[in-house]
Amino acid sequence: MNQTASAQGTDWFRRFLLPGLVFKAVVIGGGYATGRELVEFFLTLGPRGGLYGMAFALVIWSAVCVVAFVLAYTLRAFEYRALFRALLGPAWPVFELFYLLFLVLILAVMTAAAGEIGAALFGMPLIAGTVALMLLVALFTSFGSDVVERMFRFTSVFLYAVYALFLVLSLSRFGDAITESIGRPAPVAGWGVNGATYASYNIVAAIAVLPFLRHLTRKRDAVVAGALAGPLAMLPALAFFLCMTAFYPTISDQALPSDFLLRKLDAPWFHLLFQLMIFCALLETGVGVVNLLHERVADALAERDRDYSVTARLAVGTVVLAGSGFAAVRVGLVDLIATGYSAFGYIMLGIVVLPMLTIGLWRVAHGRRTSAVLAAATE
Repeated sequence: MNQTASAQGTDWFRRFLLPGLVFKAVVIGGGYATGRELVEFFLTLGPRGGLYGMAFALVIWSAVCVVAFVLAYTLRAFEYRALFRALLGPAWPVFELFYLLFLVLILAVMTAAAGEIGAALFGMPLIAGTVALMLLVALFTSFGSDVVERMFRFTSVFLYAVYALFLVLSLSRFGDAITESIGRPAPVAGWGVNGATYASYNIVAAIAVLPFLRHLTRKRDAVVAGALAGPLAMLPALAFFLCMTAFYPTISDQALPSDFLLRKLDAPWFHLLFQLMIFCALLETGVGVVNLLHERVADALAERDRDYSVTARLAVGTVVLAGSGFAAVRVGLVDLIATGYSAFGYIMLGIVVLPMLTIGLWRVAHGRRTSAVLAAATE
């Protein structure tokens, strides 16, 4: 009986929480881990405007995730090629092109950040932290989605605990300043545009969830998991944002808002803990986006009756990660991503968000017909 109860608990976690935790992983490590994006997209609108924009982004995330998860369940599409064939038809490779570009960009930024963390925490050369992250991502993803699932369980608990502690410490040290800042009248114009743009360029995280939707047993599971994805990804951002409002507008000029706040807290032990959490967030993001690529390759090989071995996964992951790091240095992609997030947001709005909320909704409403059309297209 205990084994049955344990299995049911695991099943519940995989069906309802795991998709949102994977979504959160790609959003945080690829986005607001340092707080800079929260400043650019939300705090520039003022504390109240920022909260409105974050709420709007949350709604968009949940809406797109619900449609994407239901559509993926209906089509049994657990890698992006099958899903985007249903959404974009013959134009589906457009998404693959931009996903690969996103993969290189995000891995480039990630590995650079990992190098900085290693140098700050342990005084290691920049290359050491970069290589450590690359090896860990390649290792975890080489064993498939089951191992990745277990990793997300542990790293997610650590991540949420650190953000919660961050908020508690901030409220205890400068809670009055947070309350005053939020209560101060300020213009809130632009929160809709900023919220939609921020949500759009991060929405590719919903696609990284596809390999983990195999545990869904019914459409209701997909709806619940999709609805929870938005809050699970935004709650840490909300905690972070509230902490930053205590020092608005001064903090807007800080290159690394997280470091600014940690210095204000003046708690060296928590500074170390927070940096370790960021490294884990980067690891989660890298594992999420590379695992999706592995699932794409595995699906293509399965069509040819070929296996995708652990050794092959490790080799492909290592090449992709090393290539991204090399590209970051040679082409300057880190600078490009720093200035190109908004442009990428508009691209994702056009090829993911809008198709998902129009064609995707139609496909969901005509599930049987969608399955027949997709089956005919793949013959």
